[in-house]
Formats: sequence, structure tokens, C-alpha cells
Amino acid sequence: MIRPRLLALAVAAALALSGCGNAFGSGRDALTIYSGRSQTLVAPLLERFHADTGIPIDVRYGDSVELALQIAEEGERSPADVFFSQSPGTVGFLAAKDLLAPLPADTLAAVDDRYRNDAGRWVGVTARQRVLVYNADLVDSAELPDSVFDLTAPAYRGKVAVAPSNASFQDFVTAMRGAVGDEKTRAWLVGMADNDAPVYVNNNAIVEAVGRGEVPFGLVNHYYNEQFLAEDPSLPSRNHVFPDGDIGALVIESSVSILATTDHREDAERFVAYLLSEPAQRYFAEETFEYPLVDGVQPPADLPPLATLEAPDVDVDALGGGFAETRALIADSGLEG
Repeated sequence: MIRPRLLALAVAAALALSGCGNAFGSGRDALTIYSGRSQTLVAPLLERFHADTGIPIDVRYGDSVELALQIAEEGERSPADVFFSQSPGTVGFLAAKDLLAPLPADTLAAVDDRYRNDAGRWVGVTARQRVLVYNADLVDSAELPDSVFDLTAPAYRGKVAVAPSNASFQDFVTAMRGAVGDEKTRAWLVGMADNDAPVYVNNNAIVEAVGRGEVPFGLVNHYYNEQFLAEDPSLPSRNHVFPDGDIGALVIESSVSILATTDHREDAERFVAYLLSEPAQRYFAEETFEYPLVDGVQPPADLPPLATLEAPDVDVDALGGGFAETRALIADSGLEG
């Protein structure tokens, strides 16, 4: 089984930032995929899709937020056929602009309605839970916080890393707005900024920094630390799930959608269906340590079943509606600086 390598993670991050992509196949127009999922995580699966179907693909990797904004800017001129996003918030943003096509009913039916758009404009592929990753050599597990709102306390000054530009972080903030309102969310963001929360470019960088003791804590998705521990079980990084349905334990799905302007509708539908197939779902569970969303595919052995997670009850379909406002709220808080 091929495991993501730590060096490859760094290379993939650099490729994502530079907008590099991969092409598989030739001879006719390729299916163009804008992927907010990193090259290290999904390139082997996308290559397998090409090998299994013969469909040529051109993959453009980048940050989910920036890709969504790029698609919105491109509008009807976008070369993208498919958007494979790290989060539902970015596709909700595009759906609100009527840039996404409805997906086939049988494809949508493969996933529980909690993890798909009511209008069928996007469907979840995998689920990830928000956690507080911590360095067990530096932190006593008996003293871990009960809520993400505790992290603005003086005891955590300069100790909790965040990635404000990350799509999952922005979905988390949007969910917080829905759960507790803008005023309390703004106060938390300002509190984190005033508490000198270290800012990193992405979740990988946070987990790596926590593992080497550069910072004791970080807010990330669960699977990043699972990947690092699979590479090196001696690492001291551990995941803490905030209890009692705290908003800090939000479950967020990755998502896929088809652009309304695609000239490759049939190939695009085959790609979406492929991501929800049993082999692809097993790939995510076994290789990336994410939760599969299709019934019958088991999560990684060391993770509790998705249905048992103590996660807040959030309407993830509403995340896209607050996308722009959330970005402004984060920027105004000073957390990005």
C-alpha cells in the first residue's frame, strides 16, 4: 500500500501554491479538473481513473478557496469541467452563483443526504473532523481544553497554530457563525489574533510544526496527523477531539461538482461516480485516513465509526452562503496578518 511521504507532502504544497498540474492521456480533449485536494493525496487515484476509463484528464492543483474564486472570475469562460474541493463551502459559493450543474440522481443517492447539496449541485466524497493536534511531549493530556473557545485564554498565548487561508478553517468559521452568531465568532477570531496565534500556510505545515515542538497545538483536520503517524509512529503529535459536540469538532466533507459550462458532461459524471465507487472510497480510507461516505466501506481501523463522532449538528449545505462574509470576518480580525 502506497503511503504519502513527508517529503512528497512538502513538494505537493509547493506545487499547489505554484498552480502546477498533471495531465494523463492524450489524443482528444481532456477532462479538466480543478483540484483543491493536494497532488500528494489524490494524484495516484486520478491516474487510476484515467487507466481504468481511458478518459484523458488535465488536473490543475491549487488552494480550494483560490480555485473557487478563479472559477467565479472565469465564469462561462472557465476551462474547468470538474471542481474537486477540500470543502463544501467553496462549492456552495459557486452554486449560489449558478455555476454548477445538477448531478445525476443515482450519484447523489450513493451518499447520505447530510453530505450533499439539497439542489444536487455538489456531493460529498469523504468526511474529516476538526481536531486540536498537540505535542504529547509538551502537553499533559489531562489538561486539554474542553472547547475551541478556551483557546483565547492567556494560557494559550502564542501556542495554537491556525491556517486562516485554508478552506476547511473557513468552513469551520462559517459553521461557528451559524452556531453562535457573528458577534461571538468575531470575538473568537480577534481573541486568537490578540493571543498571537501562529499562522501557517496549511494543515500539513501545522502538524509538522507541532511534531517537531515548534508550537504545542494546532487546529487542523484529523487525517493530517494520522498520515504523519503512519510515516513515523514515534512522533509525539496526537489528535484531541473537543467533547460534547463543541463546534471545534465539526465534521466537514470534501466535495466534487461539475461546472455548468462543461463540454465534457458524460466524462465529468463518470469521474464523480468514480470518486464514490468502492475502490476509490477504500483508497481514501486506507491511504489518506479520511472517512468514506459510501455505505459498506469501512473507515481506517484506528478511527471510530463516522456515525459515532461527537460532532456539532451543522447544516453544511449552508456553509457556502457565508463564504465571502467569513473571509472578510477573518481578514478584519487581524488573524491573517
